[in-house]
Amino acid sequence: MSAVNWSDLLAALALVLVIEGVLPFANPQSLRRMLATVEQLDDRTLRLVGLVSMICGVIMLYLVR
Repeated sequence: MSAVNWSDLLAALALVLVIEGVLPFANPQSLRRMLATVEQLDDRTLRLVGLVSMICGVIMLYLVR
């Protein structure tokens, strides 16, 4: 197992910030509606969405690396 490559980690963080910023920049009204919808979801549903997101991310990372 290799040591942590800090430049890769920082590049990944930078990409997350860019991707997270696309929706509020392109369509802030849509983001407000989406956040209002998310606010109405129960904790179990939010946790499930988070878990599925993490699993998809791990699978994508495995496929890329």
